[in-house]
Amino acid sequence: MTAMPALATGGTNFTAISITLGIIFIIAAAIAVIVWSYFRLQRHRADAVAMAHFRRLAEEAVANQQELRAQLAELTAKVAAVEQLMREVG
Repeated sequence: MTAMPALATGGTNFTAISITLGIIFIIAAAIAVIVWSYFRLQRHRADAVAMAHFRRLAEEAVANQQELRAQLAELTAKVAAVEQLMREVG
């Protein structure tokens, strides 16, 4: 019984501690990267949805602007006709 294991003699096994801490650190870093990537993906998806809404809004604005230009041209023609009538009368 003279040969006792290293841990039973009171010595510290730094190799085992280093390996254990290294594995824990690697696992924690992997979890942190996964969580960060997930939230980055969610932010990207939200930006894509917002951009799609913005594009639709821009297309609607262009359509409304074209409609307003047509109405303005029609109104300009009517005003020109009224001005011509006023010149003829007055």
